Amino acid sequence: MSGDVGDGVDGAFGVGRREVGPAETVAAQRRWWDAEAVGYRAEHGPFLGDARAGSDLVWGPEGLREEDAGLLGDVAGRRVLEVGAGAAQCSRWLAGRGALVVASDLSAGMLAQAVAADAEAGVRTPLLQCDARVLPFADGVFDVVFTSYGALPFVADAERVLGEVGRVLRPGGRFVGSVPHPVRWALPDVPGAEGLRVHHSYFDRRPYVESETDGAGRARVTYVEHHRTVGDWVRLVRGAGLVVEDLVEPEWSAGEAVWGGWSRLRGELVPGTLVLVCSRPAASAAGG
Repeated sequence: MSGDVGDGVDGAFGVGRREVGPAETVAAQRRWWDAEAVGYRAEHGPFLGDARAGSDLVWGPEGLREEDAGLLGDVAGRRVLEVGAGAAQCSRWLAGRGALVVASDLSAGMLAQAVAADAEAGVRTPLLQCDARVLPFADGVFDVVFTSYGALPFVADAERVLGEVGRVLRPGGRFVGSVPHPVRWALPDVPGAEGLRVHHSYFDRRPYVESETDGAGRARVTYVEHHRTVGDWVRLVRGAGLVVEDLVEPEWSAGEAVWGGWSRLRGELVPGTLVLVCSRPAASAAGG
């Protein structure tokens, strides 16, 4: 995502800010991640804890690891759902710690990379292709639901995803989700000093859109990332019937690593990730 775009859409490059609805967003994301799956895993797999480098669960480019943060709590024997799992590095790590995990993703291409990673690791992770806005599970069947940079920034209707999360969590269950920190929306997505200058309004909630022209001369959205402020995320979580237990803003610990536009230079000055740590209220003694 680039914060350095003006109003509307640049006709030459098909990059800009404009409204894009849920269906168009989902179609674009499926095409994008299917096409990028192999290259994405090759570039980012080692940092994310790919099987080739040993499994891990990393909450964002700053390098905050679940082994250190303990945001999910003890997962041994717990039923866990990952939303927007990609190549399932996180789920694979949790399974190694005794979790009964299912890794889900919209993209068949990303799940194919999960199968490849499983083969390299000599394990088998339960995988499911589905839209996070319509989870194919009964109510209250999971102890933990989580996502690390998955689904939430990439849907027009995050309230539907969070509503589904709340539905499939058991009373007393836990949800943790990391998203790009909303302050990044005001900054250009470049790793150097230019990425520290505010170029856009934090309060402009129009999504970042990339598009192309097809053979018939019609514009087609190829990538979308949706923006919410910190307050928006809190309200969305509460609207889904969840309780915000903590908002974690990881400090930089990834050395000289560069992830797209995020770098040590930026990460030591401004937050790049927001982690929503939430719970579903337990039922009362009277069953309420």
